[in-house]
Amino acid sequence: MKLLHIWSEGRPRLPSFLAFARKTRHSGLIKPCIQVRHAQGMHNVEGDKNYKACLSPEYFDAQLTQLGWQQVDNLRRHVRTCGLSKRIDLVIASPLLRTLQTAVGVFGGDSYTDRTDALPLMVANAGNSGRAAISSLNSPPFIAVELCREHFGVHPCDKRRNVSDYQFLFPAIDFSLIETDEDVLWKANVRETTEELTARGLKFMNWLWTRKEKEIAIVTHSGFLFHTLNAFGNDCNPLLKKEICNRFTNCELRSMVIVDRSMTGSDPATTNYTGKIPRGLDLPSDALEENKPKTNSVI
Repeated sequence: MKLLHIWSEGRPRLPSFLAFARKTRHSGLIKPCIQVRHAQGMHNVEGDKNYKACLSPEYFDAQLTQLGWQQVDNLRRHVRTCGLSKRIDLVIASPLLRTLQTAVGVFGGDSYTDRTDALPLMVANAGNSGRAAISSLNSPPFIAVELCREHFGVHPCDKRRNVSDYQFLFPAIDFSLIETDEDVLWKANVRETTEELTARGLKFMNWLWTRKEKEIAIVTHSGFLFHTLNAFGNDCNPLLKKEICNRFTNCELRSMVIVDRSMTGSDPATTNYTGKIPRGLDLPSDALEENKPKTNSVI
């Protein structure tokens, strides 16, 4: 696997869709992908006021806020204006409500009308969103993948619903790669360590190389992106390493390329998006890990 180097171009705070877009002339040795942090969720707002709010069952599988949906709408306009939406062959989403809503809102089709030849990507008012149904017509296929979820365990906002519940809300998304209906990966008293999350992120990146699609959008989470990307760029200029590892804001988009270390030459990024438009609170659900001693258990 050629996960030897990450190339990035953009401002210090690039957007929540981490766009691993094709940028080099040596296309046979790169894997362009688009990874995205979800828009603002309910837990981001309350967690910014009191980070312990992420421990509240009230925010189980937190949905997007209304401001979060505005962020989705703005990013959707951006990816259409810059032409990115036409290049994406596949959308991968973490199977949590906020990432699924973000994925279909940004990369899905237009408003859904009843017809027999196409299922909606999202039914009307999914997750009490107050949003119209979203069509799967003229959009890439969508699949849900557990490997790109946020930290497992302890935080109810990071616990998923049963797959059967999601299948009702998001009929056109493929959930076949998820092995169990119930969330067996989330434990109430054990939080996945950062080392375990990083290892899972690298496993996900290896899995991406098995996909035949050329450009893939990945809608995921702050902690997953931060710890996975921290595993790369150790041989880069320190400024580039810092840029790679900056936290994603809600609905931020970055253009990156993962290439073989020996590859040279690139074109300027044109799909970057600063995210967080409109601005709002976006404390990640994994922020607790930065405010307590390292441990994988909760008493």
